[in-house]
Amino acid sequence: MRGLPLGDVRVVELGQLLAGPFCGQLLGDFGAEVIKIEDPGRGDPMRQWGREKPYGKSLWWPVVARNKKSVTCDLRTSRGQELVRGLVEKADVLLENFRPGTLERWGMSPRELHAINPRLVVTRVSGFGQTGPYAPQAGYGSIGEAMGGIRYVTGDPDRPPSRAGISLGDSLAAVHACIGTLVALHERDRSGHGQVVDSAIYEAVLAMMESMLPEWQQASYQRERTGSVLPNVSPSNVYPTEDGDSILIAANQDSVFRRLAAVMGAEELAEDPRYATHGARGEHMAALDQIIATWTAGFPAAELLALLNRGGVPAGRIYRAKDMFEDPHFAAREAIVRVPHPDFGELAMHNVVPKLSATPGSVRTAGPTLGQHNDEVYRGLLGLTAEEIAGLSADGVI
Repeated sequence: MRGLPLGDVRVVELGQLLAGPFCGQLLGDFGAEVIKIEDPGRGDPMRQWGREKPYGKSLWWPVVARNKKSVTCDLRTSRGQELVRGLVEKADVLLENFRPGTLERWGMSPRELHAINPRLVVTRVSGFGQTGPYAPQAGYGSIGEAMGGIRYVTGDPDRPPSRAGISLGDSLAAVHACIGTLVALHERDRSGHGQVVDSAIYEAVLAMMESMLPEWQQASYQRERTGSVLPNVSPSNVYPTEDGDSILIAANQDSVFRRLAAVMGAEELAEDPRYATHGARGEHMAALDQIIATWTAGFPAAELLALLNRGGVPAGRIYRAKDMFEDPHFAAREAIVRVPHPDFGELAMHNVVPKLSATPGSVRTAGPTLGQHNDEVYRGLLGLTAEEIAGLSADGVI
């Protein structure tokens, strides 16, 4: 097996919380050396985030900071900024998610960074992007979700817009930032020059909104909240079982619906003009859902799933974390890994996605302690002496 695919890439991560650091996590998963710069004494706020805190420790931090090296540096000081410039000279990527203009105030604009290292890719994640009238405004993931359109269509139609139980906007911006970083690195190999990757949270959300914009522009159609279903996509819903569970069945394609009808022993449904085509099923969604729900309620969940799987009908339970730990498919594909941790012993977390056949990524370490790699980076990479490092520490710079 060959080495990790990004093993020759060095990333200096200046951001905090999630939108930037999740991009760093993704790059680190595939082997990039990610040097995370943290504020001395406090560190990234993610070290304190999360509801459950065994031993007073965050369970979020070990995941988002996995495969990274922690170095402390006060970016608000001239000496701290000089240290970062030294790292930039030896880096391939600088990743940040500060409010636009922050790097510029610190004398580290892309122009100034490229003067140090013309091959540097500068990846910038923010609420509204680096340009435009909203660029200077504070922009969290929740605001990007609202302005990008996903909040309006999430939830039940008789209630205010809802949200997913995760930081969706931040994560989407990070994924797009990661894609942009990899594209920029590839282009750099051809041109020899780095560039700026500008990933805005609201635009990352907007990119997932399917045909929402042309629907409005061409047909004045506004998507609304529709609860557990999509308009005119049927059957694709959650249905009850005999033992009080719920099974999601997705059989909206004509050929798949015919298979569902056969499994139900109701082949005539596939010939009924009300249900024979995708458009017809959309028009008669409520009636069809009632027919299917009456049928599914006659089976225990496990028996129903087995029946549907044998018939080639996509179906599944709605999983919680504990269900994932018990599922044989998750185990067979190693979707969950356990990583050594000084406080938690073996810490479970999701594995690297996607899987590569020849050069897969890996989770090698959980999130580091604050400043754990100061000596390795400042002495080994920048060549500072032990006395210089001690002086910087005494002055609160690192």
